[in-house]
Amino acid sequence: MACLRGAFAQPYSRVFRNLQVASGIQKGAAPPVRAAIRFEDCRETSGVQFTLRNSVSPHRYTIETMAGGVALFDYNNDGLLDIFFTNGAAIPSLEKSGPAYHNRLFRNHGDGTFSDVTEEAGLAGLGYSMGAAAGDYDNDGFVDLYVTGVNHNQLFHNNGDGTFTDVTAHAGVGGMVPKLGKAWAVAAGWFDYNNDGHLDLLVINYLNYNVATATGCFAGGYPAYCSPVSFLGTPNILYRNNGNGTFTDVSEESHIAQFVGKGMGVSFADYDNDGYPDVFISNDTFQNYLLHNNGDGTFSEVGVLAGVAYNGLGDAVAGMGTDFRDLDNDGRPDIFQTCMFGEGFPIYRNMGGGQFQDVSGSAGLAARTSRLTAWGAGLYDFDNDGNKDLFTANADILDNAELIAHRPYRLPNGLFRNLGNMTFEDVSEKAGKGFAVPAAHRGAAFGDLNNDGKVDIVVNVLNGPPQILMNRTESHAHWIILKLVGVKSNRDGLGTRVKLTTAHGTQYNHATTTVGYNSSSDKRVHFGLGDADTIEEIELVWPSRIRQVLKNVKVDQVLTVTESAS
Repeated sequence: MACLRGAFAQPYSRVFRNLQVASGIQKGAAPPVRAAIRFEDCRETSGVQFTLRNSVSPHRYTIETMAGGVALFDYNNDGLLDIFFTNGAAIPSLEKSGPAYHNRLFRNHGDGTFSDVTEEAGLAGLGYSMGAAAGDYDNDGFVDLYVTGVNHNQLFHNNGDGTFTDVTAHAGVGGMVPKLGKAWAVAAGWFDYNNDGHLDLLVINYLNYNVATATGCFAGGYPAYCSPVSFLGTPNILYRNNGNGTFTDVSEESHIAQFVGKGMGVSFADYDNDGYPDVFISNDTFQNYLLHNNGDGTFSEVGVLAGVAYNGLGDAVAGMGTDFRDLDNDGRPDIFQTCMFGEGFPIYRNMGGGQFQDVSGSAGLAARTSRLTAWGAGLYDFDNDGNKDLFTANADILDNAELIAHRPYRLPNGLFRNLGNMTFEDVSEKAGKGFAVPAAHRGAAFGDLNNDGKVDIVVNVLNGPPQILMNRTESHAHWIILKLVGVKSNRDGLGTRVKLTTAHGTQYNHATTTVGYNSSSDKRVHFGLGDADTIEEIELVWPSRIRQVLKNVKVDQVLTVTESAS
């Protein structure tokens, strides 16, 4: 029963309102607390019974290797993160022909166990599902869910009674692309691009691909998944929230439709601190996009000029997952991206002035990741020392990679500790037995499943059980988790920028659920605090541009912060 360790924290603390802005915040990160980062895979004792089925076929349809989203969100508002997995379907029908193909929702009981509530919740889904994005689009206080897939996306409205209703048609978010019709969407994300207090939806489409007409590919005389180079890309879709339960496709007027790529990952951050969320799209064998939000409802593609379209060698990588957060605590969000064997995973450091630099070499990451392929990704402070670490969900693309490329298909996951000076140490082999198991890892989601202040990880695995990686790092480092409640801003507070100051210095983070590869993480904002036993100040800048300051905040708590009136 070791997986039941870790006391669950008390429910959320008091709400702060109407606090005034203060200045004089220090710079710098908390000093490192060098406890070994360790995780324990608790899937066997958790009650989570699930297998991600991709219906692998002799033909090797490209869609088979792409499935596997995860979402961590509190669907019933009991203060505990629940787990949602996407699942595949039969091929070539692309129908969920039986319960084995159902998407699955598992309710968190708060004692280390979960129960399958898929049927009663109404979330079994339709079609060959890919990714998931959680967000409260109607500001009713209950988190809703968008599921992407092959020619079939679904929006599920959370009814607040443990059930969901498919409102895709009514909301107008089915994923139709002009002149192409139904598209293959891999990922999606919620963000309030126009700061009107309602979450908008960005759908990331992949290849112009049809199972009915797709020809097979071979490598070394063996069937293989075709390279994305063989296919055209598909425009992405931006849906503007009308505030009445419906959305309008504004892909053309926003210019989003102009930037056709082969998207696999998406992340949001206000990289230039102008008050509007920007978009990074991780494209496969195609230049990445950095979409600057112009603040007038339009976006400009600045990836080439900014230095993130290609890696430091000037090459387009086989981009997969991404996260967009401040890695060096300088107040400027940086970009991390996973990709394919032989490329190394780029870290694009935000240099200010709209410029980024690939620092994966000097960070010690390029060489360590050049022999890996990874999908899911996350930048989180796993040891609560005040510095965000890197996680990668690793596996090759080809299920017969041993035959074709003479390299393993199943790989163990990766964990890279942030040493605080924009360099990283590979601690994967020391992170517990769960990091020693090779598997066909895909999507990963992040959040504190037991409210003990340590960020846990759930990883989906093709044709195998998922991993429920509980953070068992034995550290006395302090922490805080902020549960944001927007009033003028969107209810989830997504896009809120947070600046936290202790005696050791300043850290930065922001509220987002769009992390990694086709997955959705905890909307709450986590900070590790090292040995600081008091938080001097927390400054929040909400999407409404309301600035709110909390003074002398107690550590080691999940704190609810409601947006002030001014």
